[in-house]
Amino acid sequence: MDRTLTPPRPRTRRQALIIKYTVITVGFVIVASAALLIHRDRTERYIPGEQVKGVTNDLARNLPADYPRVRFTDVAKQAGINFRHFPGTRTTQLPEDMGSGAAWGDYDADGYQDLYLADIAAPLTASPEQLAASPGGNRLYHNNANGTFTDVTARAGVGYKGLCNGAAWGDYDNDGKPDLAVSCYDHLILYHNNDDGSFTDVSHKVGFDKYRGFFAGISWGDYDRDGFADLYVCRYVDYKYDPSKVGTSSRQFTAMVPFMINPSSFPPKGNLLFHNNGHGSFTEVAKQAGVEDSQNRNLSAAWCDFNGDGWPDLYVASDVSENKLFLNLHNGRFKDVSEEAWVNEYRGSMGLGIGDFDNDGDPDIFITHWVAQGFALYQNLRYNRPLKKPAGPLHFEDVAEMEGGLSSLTLSDIGWGTSFFDYDNDGRLDLFTADGSTFEDPDDSRRLLSMKNHLLWQKSPEDGFYDVGSVSGALFNEKHVGRGAAFADYDNDGAVDILVVNYQGEAQLLRNDGGAKNRWIEIRLRCTRSNRSGFGAQIELEAGGMKQYQQVGSQPSYLSGNSLVAHFGLGQAKQVDHLKAVFPSGLVREMENIPANQILLVSEP
Repeated sequence: MDRTLTPPRPRTRRQALIIKYTVITVGFVIVASAALLIHRDRTERYIPGEQVKGVTNDLARNLPADYPRVRFTDVAKQAGINFRHFPGTRTTQLPEDMGSGAAWGDYDADGYQDLYLADIAAPLTASPEQLAASPGGNRLYHNNANGTFTDVTARAGVGYKGLCNGAAWGDYDNDGKPDLAVSCYDHLILYHNNDDGSFTDVSHKVGFDKYRGFFAGISWGDYDRDGFADLYVCRYVDYKYDPSKVGTSSRQFTAMVPFMINPSSFPPKGNLLFHNNGHGSFTEVAKQAGVEDSQNRNLSAAWCDFNGDGWPDLYVASDVSENKLFLNLHNGRFKDVSEEAWVNEYRGSMGLGIGDFDNDGDPDIFITHWVAQGFALYQNLRYNRPLKKPAGPLHFEDVAEMEGGLSSLTLSDIGWGTSFFDYDNDGRLDLFTADGSTFEDPDDSRRLLSMKNHLLWQKSPEDGFYDVGSVSGALFNEKHVGRGAAFADYDNDGAVDILVVNYQGEAQLLRNDGGAKNRWIEIRLRCTRSNRSGFGAQIELEAGGMKQYQQVGSQPSYLSGNSLVAHFGLGQAKQVDHLKAVFPSGLVREMENIPANQILLVSEP
């Protein structure tokens, strides 16, 4: 939700050139848009996300004849997911507008992914009585293994009412049952899984309740590889309600916006890293580990081994401030390599997708941004397997415009939840983005303006991505104020589905219809020495002459958590020729000639 395009001072010639040409490109688009708008009916008002003839409506490419015949259908109602986000009336305050996320996790180990939804139950100004009376609150839905869900919130004891943002499943005590972390405005929650369908709030026991802040994205990962999952928590800004500022405005680019919803109005606050001590307790170590990142307004974070040394690094996406890449030094500390790796961008970064989109063996980064900035696709240049290029220094390059014009295509969008996923099972990763404005409706300040979501199909590394939403289901023609998005094959049919949290709207369960026409395989890990959730495990497979690579738990989306089941599309290949799983402990399991179209359990040796 960036409020300025002012870049940090360039320290290298390359960065200076990037900034120069980015400013020129954005400036050209803005000038061209303004020139066209002058000739429109002067009684019309431009609404962000609107198609401007000759500019944004010409950025899409014609679809090739072989686009996937896959459609997504919103089945939330028929599946029993009756969830409406933020039933109250917004009061033009930042904590209300950031929205909420969702997380998939198999809490009862029955083989089907269950769903947790965070909610803003009432306005920030609500009294305790008004909050208690609100129909809102967080929800847990149990997967019934037949395409439907049952709301088990009350029985499970996880229906906290407040302003909640993120959720993430992780087995912190290695008892084989995933526990649940929830981030809220001014509150952190940790629920322990009791293995009987209920949970116990252990926030006080583990010391989480000592910390305050505007908590946003939360990510589990075993950064020191001691076999226990640690937790990184983003703190967005140090928000303070100031009655004297209510009704006043502040500059947002060339527009004036309400002061209380502009993140630039508030200073950043450092993030938290909870080291898991291995006996049901945590120690907060962000500052001493070098990942506090107190100068930036952080929203999302991803644990991932970016340089191939077997240790999870940390990428942090920030708003109105600089993104950071922290390299794991193997001693409990991290080094900031953002500048030398060329990823220290200064845009409004909200959602993160991590995946090997070019199938070259190293993870790439996709980032959703604020309006007029375009989304980014950072290609990892360390290794290129198809070109037989040896591993080199850790550098990234934003290739969004080269991969199908992704940056131009998304200039008028404000993106949030996102992920790489192979929705058509052709062996190449695609993208989805949940989009929604941060601008108030000029006719009704109680609401925010809506936008369409994007489904971006990757035809090939040479052809890049195509926006195929218009041919992939009527729901892509709908407009919502999208925020969180979480990805899982909830019905175990071999096709990845999507849960979208819409601000002040109903949650959507986007069932993938047709993705399983191609072959697939899904990998579930059983860890014995590593952390039981498998965070940081690396899976590589070869099928039909194509190699694919994934890291478990590296997809944070926005305030959301994807299933920890690794999904691979196989195209027309009838089997996986070779599978290699490297567990966080360093132990390796290899298998050959595995039939396609199955969910495979791989145990740590």
